[in-house]
Amino acid sequence: MNGFVDIYTLIFLVLAVVIFFKLRGVLGQRTGSERPPFDPFTRRKADEPEAANDGKVVNLPRRDNENVSSATISAQDDDHRVSAVATLGTPLAASVAEIMAADRNFDPQQFVDGARSAYEMIVTSFARGDQKALKPLLGREVYDGFASAIADRESRGETVEFDFVGFEKVEVVDAALKNGSAQVSVKFVSKLISATRDKAGAVVDGDPVHIADVTDIWTFARDVSSRDPNWLLVATETVE
Repeated sequence: MNGFVDIYTLIFLVLAVVIFFKLRGVLGQRTGSERPPFDPFTRRKADEPEAANDGKVVNLPRRDNENVSSATISAQDDDHRVSAVATLGTPLAASVAEIMAADRNFDPQQFVDGARSAYEMIVTSFARGDQKALKPLLGREVYDGFASAIADRESRGETVEFDFVGFEKVEVVDAALKNGSAQVSVKFVSKLISATRDKAGAVVDGDPVHIADVTDIWTFARDVSSRDPNWLLVATETVE
């Protein structure tokens, strides 16, 4: 009986060994160097070399779509900002673009808005004789001229009645970048009431009631390499 069982046990062992080797031949064996299953959501690492081609495929340089898109958007944005103050394709537009290239923080429309505020502040401060308010807004030569005019007026005992009504038009008429200095000329067409009275109170210049139309061309300048974002008034011209 024990011998009969041993014979069958031996037969089963032989069959098990045969099946094992057949399965091994079909499925193979793991060696530790197998490629992992393909994952479509995993991209090649930036520092992983590309697989060598077989000589039939030429790898063309890829176009950096992101950079091209960014550059295109940047150029379009620059054109849009320039066109806010100048007609594209004109020498003025080219000069404004040159200033923008030298100073990436320069925004033409914001500059015009600031120039409007500066104009009103300067003419009002001049009428009041407020040299302290004028000094940080003016270049040295312009400040000296304004200060001298205020001193002469005060020496004669004259006073100014002034009321700024508003703007008819404000536009950039010239721009240039010279030796690192950006210069932008702005034409202001404004409405204001101004009258100068002598010691006795008599009007010696202007009109205390009439609204006058005044046209000025002011030039502002700024060193584009400076951290100071402020522009200074460096030249004035009144257009009759």
